[in-house]
Amino acid sequence: MAKLNIKPLADRVLIEPMAAETKTASGLYIPDTAKEKPQKGKVVAVGPGTKDEKVTVKVGDTVLYGKYAGTELKLDGTDYLMMRESDILAIV
Repeated sequence: MAKLNIKPLADRVLIEPMAAETKTASGLYIPDTAKEKPQKGKVVAVGPGTKDEKVTVKVGDTVLYGKYAGTELKLDGTDYLMMRESDILAIV
């Protein structure tokens, strides 16, 4: 992966969403119209935190986040989400 020229500020985190599931557990293929937005991704960049709280996630962590969390960005043809650390639900 190429080095990103983006550094999140304060408690913001840049996440690369994982690909949406294309097949169910039983083996059925999901059409594009029925696919849900992924809620899992990999942390690509992390801000320094605020003066009161440091950021707990680190680059490379796989995280779960809310369905409508973050702002969508497109850099060099890749989709990313920029969100506050408080929008992250868990580290997987």
